[in-house]
Amino acid sequence: PWKETTLSALFSKSTQKNADGHITNVICNSAKLGLIPQREYFDKDIANSDNTSGYYIIRQNDFVYNPRKSSDAPYGPISSYKYAEDGIVSPLYLCFHAKGEINPLYYEWYFRSSAWHRYIYMSGDSGARHDRVSIKDDTFFAMPINLPSEQEQSKIASFLQSLDERIAAQEKLVASLKKYKRGLLRKVFAKLSDSCEKRNLKEVSVLFADGDWIESKDQALDGIRLIQTGNVGFGVYIDKTQNAKYISETTFHRLNCLEIYDGDILISRLPEPAGRACLLPKSTERRITAVDCTVIRTDSSVIDRNYLLQFLCSEQYLKTVNSFLAGGTRQRISRKNLEGIEVPYPSIDEQRYWGSFLCKVDARISNEEQRRSSLSRLRCFMLQQLFI
Repeated sequence: PWKETTLSALFSKSTQKNADGHITNVICNSAKLGLIPQREYFDKDIANSDNTSGYYIIRQNDFVYNPRKSSDAPYGPISSYKYAEDGIVSPLYLCFHAKGEINPLYYEWYFRSSAWHRYIYMSGDSGARHDRVSIKDDTFFAMPINLPSEQEQSKIASFLQSLDERIAAQEKLVASLKKYKRGLLRKVFAKLSDSCEKRNLKEVSVLFADGDWIESKDQALDGIRLIQTGNVGFGVYIDKTQNAKYISETTFHRLNCLEIYDGDILISRLPEPAGRACLLPKSTERRITAVDCTVIRTDSSVIDRNYLLQFLCSEQYLKTVNSFLAGGTRQRISRKNLEGIEVPYPSIDEQRYWGSFLCKVDARISNEEQRRSSLSRLRCFMLQQLFI
């Protein structure tokens, strides 16, 4: 059985202030990164170093509550301070330290869970400041906590820490694969540019055209799907079904819209980055696209579309696009400039080889990203199961 207790039975409020200003290490509490030196988070010191006498001193294994709400921390984050060097935090934060020997890692994970959110929701008050929770100190420290035995605390903390380390390793693997892919693209297309002829984008396309000008008044609740620039990722299609826009069959014919199909390449002429491209996936929906998207349709006997898509993800192509950007605050590349960009044009067999090889690297990256997402979902699930 778990012991029923309160936060005040385990922790005391930290009230020591930096009265003489001798500590200059200002710490901020980020919902994503936890307690981190301000100069690392902002790349500079934000606090006035001459006026930190009212800041609270925190030490290793102290906890800090930031009442500021965000999408990542709807009731504000509570984070553990891990550094050996003492730090100071804004008096807007609430700081507390353990009264006796505790397992700091267990409590760190407890506060990363949502087990305490309902209490803050019931006891706190957003008041006039809707971006932060207002809660009295006594009320905060009356927060109920159900505690397992010390042995079970250690097992829970150890398990979650191992899972966190596994996710960090997975994120490192994904980052390394993406870096490897960027290097491959740079090397492959630099070599091909030096060794073979070139053709411009319009020459290698059966169709090279912009999408349609669809105004809000033309849109409908269902019908033919409107693919927008936000659906065009960097080499990947982003579905965004929750924000899907449509036009009716009648509007489609009235505006003489261009229908797009599986396997068409879409290029966004708007940042970020301008020129990014994706392959339109299979779908049962009929589709059109917006005017700031250019549609490329290819013939497999002329150019391999996977090879072309890989070129459209290359650094040299994006640099060329960037050199053509115009339009003031809302920059874009014109279709005329886009169609003139040259593509290295080796034999069709070599195109198929590189297209297939580079797509396999993409598939590996996608698989590892899915594994990372699965591990993150597992962590969220276990945080719910172990503490609530």
